[in-house]
Amino acid sequence: MNRVALETTLILHGVPRDTAPALARELDVIVRAHGAVPALCAVIHGEPIVGVSPAQLEQLFAQPHVSKLNTSSLGPALARKRHGATTVSTTMELAAGAGVRVFATGGLGGVHRNLAHRLDISADLMAFTRFPVGVVTSGCKSILDVANTREMLETLGVPVIGYRTDRFPAFYQRDTGAQSVGVDARFDDLDELAAYLRAELARTARGVVICNPIPTEHEIPGTDFDRWLAEAHAEVEAMAALAVGSVGPGAAVGRDVTPAILGALHRISNGATLRANIALVKDNARVAAELARRL
Repeated sequence: MNRVALETTLILHGVPRDTAPALARELDVIVRAHGAVPALCAVIHGEPIVGVSPAQLEQLFAQPHVSKLNTSSLGPALARKRHGATTVSTTMELAAGAGVRVFATGGLGGVHRNLAHRLDISADLMAFTRFPVGVVTSGCKSILDVANTREMLETLGVPVIGYRTDRFPAFYQRDTGAQSVGVDARFDDLDELAAYLRAELARTARGVVICNPIPTEHEIPGTDFDRWLAEAHAEVEAMAALAVGSVGPGAAVGRDVTPAILGALHRISNGATLRANIALVKDNARVAAELARRL
């Protein structure tokens, strides 16, 4: 069976709840239309599931809160019989254990900005050293330090492959201008890319980053994004100051940073970043399904 893993953090935390059920259905349709079977991953009552059913997804939607699980918090959630939404790292772990070799996501976690103030690096990057899965992604999220994230992948020995691109994309942008960084190899043909991925996953015990830039028509101009991001950071830090009585770099940290800033970006941009996010995820699902079918 040619399955494509999908994460539930995207569905339960990455988009507004009122748009999430429709997005889940659309991703399911896209993957099936391109010859593969979607395998949405989650933890329900402590059971890791690769292939969440519509009824199980409704069960998760009915919860007031479902925790995001990375590889360090997965075990306690299993032991305590809790629900959990899988991030990139946990989706890779569950997918690899179930024999699923391709995973479609939006953007990777990575090295956060202001690294000098706090060592804040996503577990997603280390997951590539442990789980042999090809992950189709639009690079790393633009709110992160894109260049240092790419450097970290290099340090970890993770292959970074461009599908019809020579550059490491930054989620809302196909390239990062003056701070642009490259990929290890470019493939323009899906048959050739699938042959490489098949051989690489069989040859090693590590994953592969497959960069598929956001479609050109949905790309957000860098000047607009930089302005929105500055406003989003200011908003999130102001909210943190109300809670803890101090403002400074890293006021919002760890697993709360990404959803807080993304939510602020969606509001500040009048939904432009949300529309771009959904567009790139759909395109990644298409590419992942094509690869899975060829595998």
